Amino acid sequence: MIIDMLFQGWQGMLRTLLVGTLAYLALVSMLRISGKRTLAKLNAFDLVVTVAIGSVLATILLSEKVALAEGLTAFITLIGLQFLLARASLASDRVARFVRSEPRLLMHRGRILHDALRDERVMEAELMGVIRSASPSDPSRVDSVVLETDGRFSLIERGADGAPPHFAMAGLDLPPDRPSD
Repeated sequence: MIIDMLFQGWQGMLRTLLVGTLAYLALVSMLRISGKRTLAKLNAFDLVVTVAIGSVLATILLSEKVALAEGLTAFITLIGLQFLLARASLASDRVARFVRSEPRLLMHRGRILHDALRDERVMEAELMGVIRSASPSDPSRVDSVVLETDGRFSLIERGADGAPPHFAMAGLDLPPDRPSD
């Protein structure tokens, strides 16, 4: 019984080697044809596709119940759907809004936006951890923290004039200015 857990024969190993090599080469070819965008994790849908592709590859490698042709069909389906949805997002603002979330300011002008933290389910301690882990040259120069569409955090530092670069704030829903306390 213990031996069966460690080694079940050469046939399974040969299958894994052969099918794994073919599946890997096919996947690399499909990704080269479909372009860099296929694996770019720009939003939640992209992440789902990337994880699903990895899961399909693992299933092809380890499950004798899944034939190589079925696995390749799954690759083509996932990559094709991602390609079509990306194209549809470019052509239609409605599709783009459905697929893509918007970046969200969590801190602006050094002020923590507690409503945004609550809406995005981020704790203040986590926000402070993000700032610390980014190791800004001068923490007092951190103007804004943004939760990006792919779930990463971006820090925006003030420039020499004390304001963040305009390009860094483009596309963000800025809160109204508040008078100083």
